[in-house]
Amino acid sequence: MFTGLIEEVATVRRIESVRDGARIELAAKRVLEDVQLGDSIAVNGVCLTVTTFTSNAFTADAVPETMRRTNLGRLRPGARVNLERALRVGDRLGGHLVSGHVDGVGILKDRVPEGNAVVLSVAAPPALARYIAEKGSICIDGVSLTVMDVQESTFRVSIIPHTGLATTLLTVPVGAEVNLECDVIAKYVERLLGLDTSSRPHTVRADVASPDGGGGMNLEFLRENGFI
Repeated sequence: MFTGLIEEVATVRRIESVRDGARIELAAKRVLEDVQLGDSIAVNGVCLTVTTFTSNAFTADAVPETMRRTNLGRLRPGARVNLERALRVGDRLGGHLVSGHVDGVGILKDRVPEGNAVVLSVAAPPALARYIAEKGSICIDGVSLTVMDVQESTFRVSIIPHTGLATTLLTVPVGAEVNLECDVIAKYVERLLGLDTSSRPHTVRADVASPDGGGGMNLEFLRENGFI
């Protein structure tokens, strides 16, 4: 697990295709202070396993599914990426719970200054947009952010000066792909309620049992008991 608080911006040294996957070498420093083989490091929000390391670099393998779901396949030598080590028990959870399992990519549509902040507009695939809610959490290229507002499949986030300096978000070109990980709680709620995501509006299966083993749990049940 991760928090979405970036520890270091690193540089891609090399990326090599390996049977529809890739082997990536990254120049880094801070995340290597206590690194061990097999450790998890989030690279642009993608949880990767350290396979080799030196005092100033490490390598990790990305499987075909990772290449399909994320923007790692568009990386080139010299590209800058956000890094975060896995959360340790007892660490402060300053961002939100991030699994490092990217759901898909969005497109950076716009970047507009607003006071001391910069507002990013991101278009999300429809399959992911349903999980994105105003004032909810979203992870963009590994960075934990709060959703300002949502308009259909486009949402906005505000980047404070510290985040702008400590991550790559203000240097991503408009029109580029960014990795998106939605709040995992929304996905589990949808699954537990048996929501039919293949059509609109959502429907609820009648055979989903309530936690106490009684009748079906559905949206009406949640309304009657004050959950929504």
